[in-house]
Amino acid sequence: MERITIIDIAKMCGVGVTRVSRAINNHPDINEETKTMIMQVIKENHYIPNNSARNLKRAASKTIAVLIKGITNPFFNHMIKVFEEEIKRKKYSFFLQRVDENQNEIDVAIELEKEKRLKGIVFLGGYFSHSKEKLTQLTVPFVLSTIGMAEDVEPNEYSSVSVDDFKESYKLVDYLCNLGHTKIATITANMEDVSIGKLRLEGYKKALEAHGLDYNPNLVRYMKEEIESYTMENGYEVAKELLESKEEFTAIYAISDSLAIGACKAIFEAGKRVPEDYSVAGFDGLDISFYYNPSITTIKQPVGEIAQETIRILFDLINKKITHAHKTFPAELIIRDSTRPILVSTINHQV
Repeated sequence: MERITIIDIAKMCGVGVTRVSRAINNHPDINEETKTMIMQVIKENHYIPNNSARNLKRAASKTIAVLIKGITNPFFNHMIKVFEEEIKRKKYSFFLQRVDENQNEIDVAIELEKEKRLKGIVFLGGYFSHSKEKLTQLTVPFVLSTIGMAEDVEPNEYSSVSVDDFKESYKLVDYLCNLGHTKIATITANMEDVSIGKLRLEGYKKALEAHGLDYNPNLVRYMKEEIESYTMENGYEVAKELLESKEEFTAIYAISDSLAIGACKAIFEAGKRVPEDYSVAGFDGLDISFYYNPSITTIKQPVGEIAQETIRILFDLINKKITHAHKTFPAELIIRDSTRPILVSTINHQV
């Protein structure tokens, strides 16, 4: 069978060759709908761009790509800075690629491999639940940073650096329970998230169970899909809805500081106070969680160390010193002004 060409793809799509080229190269000057249609036709017809001339030039390319889902999440800002510094220190080029929430990061990575002649990839953020078969399509070393992998994938199929999201989530909810809170709401990730979101939710459930508290699904609130994940806006809208539901609770555990701050805004608008009426806790240890008023109780992740270890492992993989590696860092419970003990009711003191 004769190999399909870019001209054939253009004819199938009813567009010019230039437009197909722009879609392949992720050029900004192309309609998103058109680009999606072209990429779908390329995928269905197993077309491989003929980059041989450019590949010769790029044979010695030394580029590391960081693929990020959730680029608006401030938690990643410092990590990206460390990635760039460490990669450039090793005399490699740094390339940052945003991955939209509805995009498959593996497909994006495969295209980048062809286009940029990558030496390695860091996956940052998002929901990572790809099969072994999907992962084997990647031909360069990669590391998952601050991402949990789906349970059905063997640890020797990938490398990762993170905190123990289940354990750290348990730690925070256990702290709230020890303050006397028995009705704790949580703002968590969409149910499709089988990595970090699932782990933090399971930690929440386990802590309630350890304290003999019933799990109330009405107190589990998921981020809204139509709003950017892990943002203050999402936390605000979800908490607002929770407050309007009249469901009883005394504390909110949000699985990120940004969500927690958004939740505080909703509480204030409802004419309530933090922590006098509701305690609020977050996760990540963002700078804003300290400077916000009231300062937010949180789980602080060692972002600098996570970023540095990610790059160290990636270059060990590139240099074939190891075949895979996993590093789990401890996080720290930071107790601040947004949480307080439940006061004993005066009814209990009546004789």
